[in-house]
Amino acid sequence: MDKFDMKKLLQDVASGEISPEAAELKLKIKPFEELGFAKPDYHRGIRQGIPEVIYGEGKTPEQIVKISKALLEKGQKTVLITRLSYDAANYVKNYTKLKYYEESRIGIIGEIPKSNTKGIILVITGGTSDMPVAEEASLTCEVLGNKVKRIYDAGVAGIHRLFAYSEDIMKAKVIIAIAGMEGALASVVGGLADCPVIAVPTSVGYGASFGGLSSLLSMLNSCASGVSVVNIDNGFGAGYLASMINHIGGN
Repeated sequence: MDKFDMKKLLQDVASGEISPEAAELKLKIKPFEELGFAKPDYHRGIRQGIPEVIYGEGKTPEQIVKISKALLEKGQKTVLITRLSYDAANYVKNYTKLKYYEESRIGIIGEIPKSNTKGIILVITGGTSDMPVAEEASLTCEVLGNKVKRIYDAGVAGIHRLFAYSEDIMKAKVIIAIAGMEGALASVVGGLADCPVIAVPTSVGYGASFGGLSSLLSMLNSCASGVSVVNIDNGFGAGYLASMINHIGGN
């Protein structure tokens, strides 16, 4: 149950569509469950507005299945699994209705909900090589109920490609700018946009990029106002934050 479900439940009690006793039963779900190797947080959706997400890397396929089933059994409609390997996904598919996106290593159990906001999140990459991180961000945004527009391979090496999307940049409520190499894309986008820009450095680049450290430092030192930065390759974190911003004010 998330904040929207809880609000509807309370409205149904007020209108007489559901009895207070039935509502009480729904709310009696204990905050978490002890599985031995994990403690699924069943009240995270009520507390934060977004239900628990499973980080797949480092977990066994068996653990992912058990956590997913526990969340679904307690009423979570959609389970998002990040950093899910191909082999683990094939295992999980035997026990759940998992849809796997190999490029982004994202697994989704349940339906991607319809957008419940008016604002558009724009996801821009510097190059095609940044797409795995971009798809992690884009799918995260969509699972969390947002409209997403993707603009890929529009980096500063051919900056006219970015300017061709000036109207989209001006219309966006939040922008996620994803780039490796020297990470200049975030500063350029930040200088064009009138909305928050979330910069994501990627580990794409030659030796002196130091696995994304170069683009991370460039983005942290951006002279463009309104640019914030998440960790290297953290498409999920950028998508989560973009969704929170996009839902402010309910539009």
